[in-house]
Amino acid sequence: QVQLVEFGGGLVQPGGSLRLSCVASRSLFSIYAMGWFRQAPGKQRELVARVSSGTTNYADFVKGRFTISSDTAKNIVYLQMDSLKPEDTAVYYCNAVLVRVGTSENYWGQGTQVTVSS
Repeated sequence: QVQLVEFGGGLVQPGGSLRLSCVASRSLFSIYAMGWFRQAPGKQRELVARVSSGTTNYADFVKGRFTISSDTAKNIVYLQMDSLKPEDTAVYYCNAVLVRVGTSENYWGQGTQVTVSS
């Protein structure tokens, strides 16, 4: 199992920046993939960015604006969000995927609200 705690959400003006942090309760090296998802009111949860074995991938709507990175010494995964738009407003969730023989398990943080508004 793994526990995930997110930090860093808040209110920011359009064009501004925020950095989200996700602290994992175990070594990132023991986790198959770490990612950030978001869910806006009335919409489904969607992938924002993911990192696995050093490989990153991003949703098209954040490419060039958001960056996912990790600090393996502190077991933290970051999401740097720049050039924020009102449509980025959502609850952002940290996700971890653990893989065992024949199965995988998803774990989620509690979510952190990001609001982009003037």
